[in-house]
Amino acid sequence: MRLCGPSKRRFKHVPTQVKICGLSTEFSIDAAIASGASHIGLVHFAPSPRHVTLERAAALRAYAAARVRVALLLVNATAELTAHAIATVKPDIVQFHGTETPEWLRLVKQVSKAEIWKAMGVQNIQTLHDAASYHGAADRILFDTPAQALPGGTGTAFDWSIIAAHDHKLPWGLAGGLNPSNVAEAIRITRADLVDVSSGVESAPGIKDVDRIAAFIQAASI
Repeated sequence: MRLCGPSKRRFKHVPTQVKICGLSTEFSIDAAIASGASHIGLVHFAPSPRHVTLERAAALRAYAAARVRVALLLVNATAELTAHAIATVKPDIVQFHGTETPEWLRLVKQVSKAEIWKAMGVQNIQTLHDAASYHGAADRILFDTPAQALPGGTGTAFDWSIIAAHDHKLPWGLAGGLNPSNVAEAIRITRADLVDVSSGVESAPGIKDVDRIAAFIQAASI
């Protein structure tokens, strides 16, 4: 595996942050960290092939420790489940991937020390305007492909040109259909400073591939 180097992107001479989402083993965590990931994601959503129980998520979060920032992904979780999940896993970030409202996220933000991220499926330019309503509720917006059978991890990209010239009001990242072959182009078009990948670095649904993780992070750093 090759370690990522400094970014060669224009505008800012800073490395592109990379989140490898849907990890479920210590081995895949080590692979992501060794290749230079800035974040990893743990999915607690039963229909997903990447689902881990809260107990397993807590163990993986403890294993990662301070070596990388850890996000816990929830989808339309109840108040009780959200509170229990945060208390159990103690993530650095809670990533909400359903239809959670700004009002709900503001309540979570008031009682949690974790960063709050909100994923939004990009249908058109209106999605970007809607994202502004999460100002003060979310610390970052994650622009993703619109939900299909599952809210993420579908391997399908959206039209990146929609967000290319937008004046974003919140920090944001890019997800949806990214893989080692297209992530450099996605960064060039959108100027995203954080990219998020799941199925694009898998050999089968839910099974992360070490070489694809390394290739993705290397491509994102060019």
